[in-house]
Amino acid sequence: MPTYDYQCDACDHEFELFQGINDPVKKKCPECGKLKLRRLFGTGAAVVFKGSGFYETDYRSDSYKKAAEKDKKSQSSKGDSKSDSKPSPKKTESKTESKPASRGKSDKS
Repeated sequence: MPTYDYQCDACDHEFELFQGINDPVKKKCPECGKLKLRRLFGTGAAVVFKGSGFYETDYRSDSYKKAAEKDKKSQSSKGDSKSDSKPSPKKTESKTESKPASRGKSDKS
C-alpha cells in the first residue's frame, strides 16, 4: 500500500497517509476539520533493495579479480604445454552383427 501526501488549503497542515490505492481520497483535515484537504502529487518512493545479492555483492572485489586473473594465467600456461602434444588416436572397437531377437509369434506355421 502506498503512502500519500496531503495538505489542507485552510490551515496548511501537511501529513502523510498510508492507504490503499482503491481507498477514497480524504477530504476532511484532521487538524482543523474543514473539507479543504487535497492529495499532493509526489515523486514517489525510491526502491530500496535489502539483503544479499544487491549492488555491493553483485560486483567482485579487487582482490577476487586479481586472484581470478592469476588463476586464469596459470591455467593458460598449463594448457599451452598440452596443446603442443598430439592427442593419441582412439581405438575403435569392431562390432559383430547380430540379428535382434524377434518378439511375439515365431516364424513356424
